[in-house]
Amino acid sequence: MAVTVPLIDQAAPVTYPVPGRREREVPAETLLEARGVTFSYPDGTVALNSLTIGIPRGRRVVVLGANGCGKSTLFLHFGGVLRPKSGEIVLDGQPVRYDRAGMTRLRQQVGLVFQDPDSQLFASSVRQDISFGPLNLGWSEAKVRDAVEAAIEATQIADLADRPAHLLSYGQKKRVAIAGVLAMDPSVIIADEPTAGLDPESTARLVSLFNSLHDAGRTIVISTHDVELALAWADEVVVLRKGELLRTGHPTEVFQDAAVLAGARLQQPIVLETFGHLCHMGYIPTDAVPPRNANELAELIGCHCSPQTSPISSGFDSLRAGQSHHA
Repeated sequence: MAVTVPLIDQAAPVTYPVPGRREREVPAETLLEARGVTFSYPDGTVALNSLTIGIPRGRRVVVLGANGCGKSTLFLHFGGVLRPKSGEIVLDGQPVRYDRAGMTRLRQQVGLVFQDPDSQLFASSVRQDISFGPLNLGWSEAKVRDAVEAAIEATQIADLADRPAHLLSYGQKKRVAIAGVLAMDPSVIIADEPTAGLDPESTARLVSLFNSLHDAGRTIVISTHDVELALAWADEVVVLRKGELLRTGHPTEVFQDAAVLAGARLQQPIVLETFGHLCHMGYIPTDAVPPRNANELAELIGCHCSPQTSPISSGFDSLRAGQSHHA
């Protein structure tokens, strides 16, 4: 029998009870924290309002929220570019100090990648640009050279190393900016909307790079408006609204919280939205583990639907019936 799939109201995402938590890793210690941080800009705009949030060591964290929710301002605080009006930033259990020694410690351990790579690149060549951070840490010439070459290799930009940075493509500049912070061997890399403005292939390469850096033991924190990426990639998502923490948690749980999605003006990822509809129509058990990407959704359909009863087959039956009617 053909099944008619209801139209989806984008303003009201379909949600279903979370059927149970995936197995969790042992909770990680907190590497970087904002404790009660408040910050306002000179025009009076309150960007962060008593915000408390912790970044777990060794995790992949995605920060989400509408424009103006405080994502970039939070990242600038984590990187030491901005200083809280009240509250504190804490690194490895120690409040950040804003003297020269404190800033050196922070910037060696926390690598901040700006959304616009042109804000970060200024030297005459890529290699010189990557050298800038390590040189300012007072490292020896040999140590700087080794660090720069290691960063070039890790980011796969050897073919760009001697080119002028201003002649590179946008995606290439993003990789060079990451190499510049990677050369200082930080414990955590924080990237503000790193996939913004990139084509799908460049995005995939950048995500692969972040995975490699994570596999090497680094904590990775990014912001994005791409909810599909956040669902598929993150170990934890953080949702901000008007400078305050709305929710943090596992992606499949956060993205099934209708109140959070509405409050942060986020859409539910299409993978979860489709999963919800298939559960509702009885194709997939409601206690199935929610998928995080299209492959996992396809596996669920393959496990629980026969070719004769799958939603895809039903869709074709409906199409054939329509064609026969008009023949």
